Amino acid sequence: MVKSRISARRRPLLLGVSAALLAPALLAACGAHGTPLAAGDAAQPSATPSASTSTTPSGSGSSSIAARPTPSGVSSSPFASPSQTLGGAGSTAATTAPSAPATGATTPSAPGSGASRPAGGQHTPAPATNVLHHTASGGRTVALTFDDGPGPATGQVLDLLAKYDAKATFCEIGDNAKANPAAVKRIVAEGHRLCDHTVDHPQPMHTQSHQQQVAEIADAKTQIENAAGGNAQITWWRAPGGDFTAENEKIGADQGMKSLGWSVDPRDWSRPGVQSIVNTVEQNLRPGSVVLMHDGGGDRSQTVAALKQLLPWMVAQGYTFDFPQS
Repeated sequence: MVKSRISARRRPLLLGVSAALLAPALLAACGAHGTPLAAGDAAQPSATPSASTSTTPSGSGSSSIAARPTPSGVSSSPFASPSQTLGGAGSTAATTAPSAPATGATTPSAPGSGASRPAGGQHTPAPATNVLHHTASGGRTVALTFDDGPGPATGQVLDLLAKYDAKATFCEIGDNAKANPAAVKRIVAEGHRLCDHTVDHPQPMHTQSHQQQVAEIADAKTQIENAAGGNAQITWWRAPGGDFTAENEKIGADQGMKSLGWSVDPRDWSRPGVQSIVNTVEQNLRPGSVVLMHDGGGDRSQTVAALKQLLPWMVAQGYTFDFPQS
């Protein structure tokens, strides 16, 4: 009887001691909050972080939530690893909320910029030394030049030139000449001259590889000659944007052509207004000038309208029409 009473009084104490001793083992076996088992939940891919995940205050003591990046890709916990903070491999943000592409990464480059030249503007080409800017005869003469054609305005330009018995030089895009051989043939038949203005007007030209520049100049010459038919002579070539270098100047010379620049540029290609074109030419024209205008490459209605005023004005000023130096 005494033994059973003693056991009954000590049973709660013995149970309490047993529970205290067993608790750590049970917790370790089940994976307590903050152990590797629980942290592994955060490593599972998640389409979009839940609202509770993104709004949980940092330092809450929940390592499984702290390991989940917020939608911006920055962890809400100061204990996040660098890869989580920066959206590295295994980061939820890296797969579900990608950052915007780096500036210029997907932006198409300007024509001709995909060439084998040093990046970052480090390449400074040697300048050309023999670009022509004067008429052949000198004196009170002017050489009219028209770029980027043949185009829809070429016929109107030719009609105006014929009215004043004016001769001009047409610097043609090879692809345009190939597409419109009738216009090229008319230019030659009416006593005008032809000039090579590359195959497809790459800019800036000096960023093209040597082989690309050779192709642009040589192939355009062939295209223009084929469009003109017969034995059309192409004396000059003109770099797009006037981007002449010692390199492409020699390429042109190897093809039997001289580099043709200009001395008066009314920027008619930008369509600044008819009066602006007229004023620029009248204010800058000097004996022997080479005037740059355009009969192709876009809407040239302003150029045609300006030419209607400029041609009679030039005649009234005593100018005669000539070709550039050759």
